[in-house]
Amino acid sequence: MENVDQQVQESIQMVIEVVTAYGLDVIGAITILIVGWWFAGRAKAWAVKAFKKTEHVDDTLTTFLGNLIRYLVIIITLLAVLDRFGVETTSFIAILGATSLAIGLALQGTLSNVAAGVMLLFFRPFNVGDFIEGGGQSGSVKSIGLFVTHLNTPDNVEIIVPNASLWGSSIKNYSFNSTRRVDFVFGIGYGDDIDKAMSIIAALAAEDDRVHKDPEPVIVVGELGASSVDIITRVWCDSGDYWNLKFHMLKSVKERFDAEGISIPFPQTDVHLYKQGA
Repeated sequence: MENVDQQVQESIQMVIEVVTAYGLDVIGAITILIVGWWFAGRAKAWAVKAFKKTEHVDDTLTTFLGNLIRYLVIIITLLAVLDRFGVETTSFIAILGATSLAIGLALQGTLSNVAAGVMLLFFRPFNVGDFIEGGGQSGSVKSIGLFVTHLNTPDNVEIIVPNASLWGSSIKNYSFNSTRRVDFVFGIGYGDDIDKAMSIIAALAAEDDRVHKDPEPVIVVGELGASSVDIITRVWCDSGDYWNLKFHMLKSVKERFDAEGISIPFPQTDVHLYKQGA
């Protein structure tokens, strides 16, 4: 019994020594972790608030920088926790670097999307809200992330495009410039009055306030086609008025041509039937 009591006392003594030696470190590590995690969230909120007050930083880059600051604070917090337990952070960083290299080699495709996302965020070929065409897709930019870019089509379908596909292809940004040119081709019959048709188009363009006076509209005969005289019309407008102006002009020109007796040829085939004698 004396041996058992002695072993119990030794075990209790060992537990007390361990708690005394590492208890404060554990409590300190937990405290650092909680405070660091809280501060990471607050740092992100402060950064986002500060960036939003700056006119030169848009919403997409604001979110990215806020998350970056949060992750940096979390990494520093984890290193501080490890240092609390006497772990050599320099060795840990070296191990982390080697591990990151191995993971990077295994995830080359994913990392290429990350690299492309960083390039898109800093070089800004387009912004949130722009209508673009790239990577074989087109739509309005909803958000730009580190891995993918979210697009919304005009019929409200969301398309998720990998950043590497966008960065590795030509990008058309239809919203980049404040003005756009609208091109039309109106075909009239060979027997119709060309000058009259051109005057009608010019009058309709002048009546529409969305058509810019500078540069002035261009209305010329572009081609003598197989069945029509093609009148090329080019007018300038604000980028936001492009489609409304295009649809309106097409309808207005057709209605005015009909009212003025100007024909718009359409493809047709003449079939001749011959009755063969007996």
